[in-house]
Amino acid sequence: MSPTLHTTHRHGDRITVSLAEQGTELLSYVYRPEAAFEAPKPYLHPLRTFDGAVVTDYRPNDHRWHKGLQMTASHLSGQNLWGGNTYVHGEGYLPLHDRVGSMAHLAFDEVRAEPDRVTFAERLTWHPHSGELWAEERRRIEIHDVDAASRSWALTWTTSVTNRREQPLVFGSPTTHGRPMAGYTGLFWRGPRGFRDGQVFTATDEGPQVMGEQSPWLAYSAEHDGVDGHATLVFAHAPENDHSGEGGAHPAHWFVRNDPFAAVAPSLAFHEELPLAPGETLSRRYRVVIADGRWDRDRITAYLKDHPW
Repeated sequence: MSPTLHTTHRHGDRITVSLAEQGTELLSYVYRPEAAFEAPKPYLHPLRTFDGAVVTDYRPNDHRWHKGLQMTASHLSGQNLWGGNTYVHGEGYLPLHDRVGSMAHLAFDEVRAEPDRVTFAERLTWHPHSGELWAEERRRIEIHDVDAASRSWALTWTTSVTNRREQPLVFGSPTTHGRPMAGYTGLFWRGPRGFRDGQVFTATDEGPQVMGEQSPWLAYSAEHDGVDGHATLVFAHAPENDHSGEGGAHPAHWFVRNDPFAAVAPSLAFHEELPLAPGETLSRRYRVVIADGRWDRDRITAYLKDHPW
């Protein structure tokens, strides 16, 4: 028998999805606003494996604005919708409060809970520190493919951001502003403290050198603190994201660290800025597979083949 999903919605706060039979909370999607300097925005935390081990961190002491899995924009037309200090070339990271913006929850257009799939569709707005409307986002998160045999489950995160300014909305990163190998922006995962020094690999490469590379997927596998065992997270681009760059003017590159902390982002603007013209929409779709155990490249390749987009 397939596991049954149970959903609870605490209005104005969060949506929680659990395994009904064993009571394991797989995730909470928190959409209430938090501290202004942390660039308030919705996030997923905690994320847990099928067996209940936590695979996200929340407000770690090194970066209080790192919160589970969230959509971010570290450099956006001079503003910081990532949170915390802003990178300024030649000066480093500075606490520039007047550059820290926010992403605000407007409404859920859909919250659909089925025994084997949960879907919620959300409308959000993006704002600079001064508060005017810069962008409207439509976001869709789906929890699916919960499988007791492989002790795994998956979530798909779809985002469409429309520029509502009269000028281009320019996505950048610390790397586009002068800091090498710091191309973080876009969907961002922060792993728990025990995941430091985890194994990082893609379909064709492994180790620290995958930073800044292109690949249809990237995996992060590590051992838990507190409980025995490992977990593996697989981050995958949808085919339309143009991860290879073929037919696309701005291919994505992976941002990943396993030291001094665990982090992954399919960067929107690693080496080059990404401009979004007034009225235009930027759409991306990602999948995150969360599995108990240490999965290798062959197992991941087989899983992705068996679970096509």
